[in-house]
Amino acid sequence: MVAENVAFGILAAAMAVSALGMVRTKNVVHGALFLVVVLAGGAAQFILLGAEFVAWVQVLVYIGAVVVLFLFGIMLTRDPMRAGEPLDNDLRWPGAAAALLLAGMLGLALVDAFGEKKIELAGPTLNRAITSAIFRTYVIPFEIAGVLLLAALIGAVVLARKD
Repeated sequence: MVAENVAFGILAAAMAVSALGMVRTKNVVHGALFLVVVLAGGAAQFILLGAEFVAWVQVLVYIGAVVVLFLFGIMLTRDPMRAGEPLDNDLRWPGAAAALLLAGMLGLALVDAFGEKKIELAGPTLNRAITSAIFRTYVIPFEIAGVLLLAALIGAVVLARKD
């Protein structure tokens, strides 16, 4: 159990540092690569939970498809890879205050909803339950997300096309 906690801590720290790097970078390609690290850390967290199927779906769908779609969109729209003007403004501190306010409100809502209740885990979720939920219960939203990603890729090609 201790090794799992150490692995969780290392993965969480890597994900947090990469998330900060994704937000702070001025290069959009580097931001997409930081996103890959965050999503890979999420997949590793699923492996720690014993949900290998969900971890591989995370790798294949999010890292393999969504990030590649982001990179295609970046490349096809011919956006400059480096910002010519500074992207920073004076709203950093009001944004931080709003984020802290929302985090506090979420914390209060969670404490109010759950309070002192202890969560009893019955055991790991079986792969067949997850597969059934994805491919039977939620198949329409799953397909809609795929069509939406395809439309975004087509839109990027249309925007990048020379007339």
